[in-house]
Amino acid sequence: INKKIIGSVRAFTKEETCYVGRLIVHPDFQNQGIGTKLLNEIESLFRTCRRFELFTGNKSERNIYLYQKMGYKIFKTEKINDNIIFVYLEKFLV
Repeated sequence: INKKIIGSVRAFTKEETCYVGRLIVHPDFQNQGIGTKLLNEIESLFRTCRRFELFTGNKSERNIYLYQKMGYKIFKTEKINDNIIFVYLEKFLV
């Protein structure tokens, strides 16, 4: 059996916020629910956090769509330079 990593996600907490970073899925395996499963797993592992935050580029429409579908809301944008704008999203757990 060939085993290879097809997705990954990192996260850390500071106070009551979980900062999600580097959510990636290999292009050959995108749009199969893997990103959703990874994000759900982070939310489960860090369920004591009240708030989750992540960011992506403004041109990453599929990422933004996924995050919004999972309950994340845009709360800030940050212009890095003429070509790069970061979109910050957050989600509060009840």
